[in-house]
Amino acid sequence: MPETPMTREQVRARMDAIPDALSDELIERITEDRAQGWVNPYRAQDADALRREDRPGDRANIWRPAYVRDVEKILHMPAYNRYAGKTQVFSFRSNDDLSRRGLHVQLVARIARDIGYALGLNCDLIEAIGLGHDLGHTPFGHAGERCLNDVFHARTGRWFFHNVHSVRVLDKLYGRNITLQTLDGALCHNGEYEQRVFELSGLSGFDEFDRTVEACVRGGGSVIGHLRPMTLEGCVVRISDIIAYVGRDRQDAIEAGLLDGDAFEDGLGGAYNSWILRHASADIIEHSYGKDRIEMSEALFSEIRRAKAENYAKIYRSSGIEGERAEVLARAFELMYERCLSDLKRGDEDSFIFRHHIKRSEAQLAHYGHTYHWEDDLDQTVVDYIASMTDGYFAELASAYFPEIHFPRRTYINESVR
Repeated sequence: MPETPMTREQVRARMDAIPDALSDELIERITEDRAQGWVNPYRAQDADALRREDRPGDRANIWRPAYVRDVEKILHMPAYNRYAGKTQVFSFRSNDDLSRRGLHVQLVARIARDIGYALGLNCDLIEAIGLGHDLGHTPFGHAGERCLNDVFHARTGRWFFHNVHSVRVLDKLYGRNITLQTLDGALCHNGEYEQRVFELSGLSGFDEFDRTVEACVRGGGSVIGHLRPMTLEGCVVRISDIIAYVGRDRQDAIEAGLLDGDAFEDGLGGAYNSWILRHASADIIEHSYGKDRIEMSEALFSEIRRAKAENYAKIYRSSGIEGERAEVLARAFELMYERCLSDLKRGDEDSFIFRHHIKRSEAQLAHYGHTYHWEDDLDQTVVDYIASMTDGYFAELASAYFPEIHFPRRTYINESVR
């Protein structure tokens, strides 16, 4: 049920009830625990990291533990480099100070590490999940995700969600032998499904994980909405995803000139980002320390839900790409999908999907002794290609293929100025 609208005074009163620092009692407890060498019994241990293959080069050592290796693998993936060219919220704004997806994943990893450090969790695993969780994101953010899902689902009955595709990128398309714990964290990160208490799934192996991924592809949101991470580290990343975007997206909306600082119910404008970082981190640490779950207070949970709902109403559905070029974008994704599928069916090896995707993917996988079985599922191959594109690549290719599609040209300087 949606919450009853609140006045600004009511919103601020509830926010003021959420402390911005840890209690003296918890600070004393953490200090004593550290002095005694306490190790959180619920943290993910490096020795428990599971990989599909036992490769000598992937084995942990004293200076490169298991999840450090995952971090390094992710950083060196071409898909990671493409984060810089992918939308966070705003796609066609000529302003380099607006967030791109590359900054978002760094913010998620940083926030989650801060919380995880205080809780005594495995910060290397947190970093791996944080940096890798959005590798499956499409160009043009969630608007692009919906467009790709619409055409994919209409053709196949299957669902495209970026968190599920992140697993495919990490696990299949680059052959990097990423740990189950990192893959699970990426799958379960979806910050669109908020919870007050995060309990663990009990997942213990790849067979069950693979069944879960397949269920997500077949069942979509009805399955994804019930996902639970297998590690506390995955839980921390999941809530940090919301913390990272709910305030930063407000700053970007103001920076883009779409909203003024007084447009939000709390009256904080861009300063809400600083508020949520301090208060949410302290609240989560206070309510989770030493427990086998991650949780927050009722007050913080209600505030996050309120702020996120306000972002949807004032930013995502009205000021982001959905409000600017929704119909154009949907048509472009539909045409792009059809063109790429036609190129595959015709076996046109001079096409871009062959030259820029299949051949490059085959080369990547060959290095690890794997093969890209693109012929087995042409629709999936098209999805792999389109999801991998940056905004600029998609816009240029769509404009070349379909002259009737007009994407706005980003320009920093008024052409009338000489």
